[in-house]
Amino acid sequence: MLIDNIIIKASAGKGGKGAVAFSKIKMSLGPTGGSGGKGGSVYCEAVADLGALRQFRSKKVFTAEDGRDGRPAFRDGHDGRDLILFVPRGTVIHNLTAKTDHELSKIGERVQVVKGGKGGKGNFLYRSATNTSPTQFQSGLPGEECSLHLELKLIADIGLVGLPNVGKSSFLNAVTNAQSPVADYHFTTLEPHLGSYYGLIIADIPGLIEGAASGKGLGIKFLRHIERTSILFHFIDAKTDDPRRDYDIIRKELDTYNPLLSKKQEYVFITKTDAVEEKLCAKTMKKLAAHIRHKKIFELSVNDPQKMAAAKKLLNEIKDEMIEK
Repeated sequence: MLIDNIIIKASAGKGGKGAVAFSKIKMSLGPTGGSGGKGGSVYCEAVADLGALRQFRSKKVFTAEDGRDGRPAFRDGHDGRDLILFVPRGTVIHNLTAKTDHELSKIGERVQVVKGGKGGKGNFLYRSATNTSPTQFQSGLPGEECSLHLELKLIADIGLVGLPNVGKSSFLNAVTNAQSPVADYHFTTLEPHLGSYYGLIIADIPGLIEGAASGKGLGIKFLRHIERTSILFHFIDAKTDDPRRDYDIIRKELDTYNPLLSKKQEYVFITKTDAVEEKLCAKTMKKLAAHIRHKKIFELSVNDPQKMAAAKKLLNEIKDEMIEK
């Protein structure tokens, strides 16, 4: 199960307190209390694992290590260890306490979400000409705390969209090593799946229905993932009785959710062409071409090597264009 939206609490470590100590060595009398170490901070770091947010499903509170107290003989306490929370690339970190947002879009990118408390001063730092035997010390400061809303928005080069059961998962499996579930019924895919075609990241977005932008079906749960794709592959079943209606349903939902989605580069595919007669497929292509002029329409069947070769040629062209950019 893909976890793509979760709220957790992060707490930094508190600083250690300073020590009060004195040397017992003759001719070296004086304060020797060391200072406390600083508390560990909490960071979020982006990783390639799409399921990294699963670790937060059962555990909701994460705390970094406290700084150690100062010790005699001028020995400062050790700093607390930082805590790193690994999240998938494409995660937006909403700091609900500080009212800030930060997106981790690159693998290895890291952001500090709470800072560890500063360690307190030991009595050695309070010595002076008028205070040769200070007994003052400073307690460590508490670490910061915050509530974090972690929201995953997939980052992909190509997003596969369309009504349920139009062949998106079959296509993804055919051109990549993905293992997206395939079956002849609606909503086979209940979570997004990613695949890589020679470095080109393709996202299989679960099927949308009319009213998805207002919460019907899978609702807006996965619409946000389409925001991060550069190009849309729009799939329409060759067996449909009205390809124009099917096309408009998806376009309307995308536009309702975010008007910018309708401005993305789009390629349209008539899928499962092996399941209908050539004459009917040609009629469907003609209807759609008259409805959406100036957009490329392809016939597609994962069981037809020639049509798959044409689709892979398009993928190669897109890949080459992105490399040039």
